[in-house]
Amino acid sequence: MSKILIIEDEKSIQRLIEYDLLQLGHTVDSELNGYDGYKKASTSLYDVILLDIMLPGMDGMEICKRLRKEGNNTYIIMLTAVDDEYTKIKGLEIGADDYITKPFSPRELAARIKSGLRRQHSVIKNDIIVYKNIKIIQSSYEVFQDDIKVNLTLREFELLLYLVINKGKALSRDQLLINLWGFNYDGDTRVVDVHIFKLRKKIDPKVDFIKTVRGVGYKLS
Repeated sequence: MSKILIIEDEKSIQRLIEYDLLQLGHTVDSELNGYDGYKKASTSLYDVILLDIMLPGMDGMEICKRLRKEGNNTYIIMLTAVDDEYTKIKGLEIGADDYITKPFSPRELAARIKSGLRRQHSVIKNDIIVYKNIKIIQSSYEVFQDDIKVNLTLREFELLLYLVINKGKALSRDQLLINLWGFNYDGDTRVVDVHIFKLRKKIDPKVDFIKTVRGVGYKLS
C-alpha cells in the first residue's frame, strides 16, 4: 500500500483523484492550499506527491523547489492545465519527476503513479555500483562523490544509474526516454537534455563525465 499526497485547489478534481486512488488501495492525503500542502509534504513521508502548479498560498513550482532544496526526494508528478513546453521544462528543471496535463484520464494518472512506484520499489541485485569517484547505492537511492553525498531526484538518480550501467555506449534521447520514462512525452526529447544538464551541475563540474554524442545523444566517457 502506497501513501500519496494530492495538492490540488480545484475540489472537484481533488475528490475525483482521491476516489480513484482509494479504489486502487492507496492511502491518500489531500490539501487545497499550497502552503498547507507544503507543510504536509515536508513533515510526513509519502511515496508520491501529485502537485498542481497554480495554487493559492504557495504555487506548485515553489513547493517543488523547496522540497528538493531540503533533500526531499519523493516522486513528484506535476499537474498542469497549461500544455506548453516552457512550463513543463521549468517543472522538470526544479526537480519534478513527471508531469501530466489536465484534463487526464484516471487510467493515465494511475499508470504514471505505478511507473514511479515501480522504480522506487524495484528489486536490486548489485546494490553498490562505483564509477570513477562516484558511488551509487541503489537500495537507499544515494549517490556519493568522493564520499560527499550528492542530492538527486529519483529521475536524476535513475538517469545516472542507467548511464553508468551502459557506460561507453552512445545512448539516444529516444532510448533514454523509453527506458526511464516509459513513454515518449509526445516526442519531446528536451526533457532528457534538461536532466543531463542538472546532473552535470550536481556532479563536480570539473569531472566532464557525460559526453554529448552529436546526432545521437549521450554516453559516459
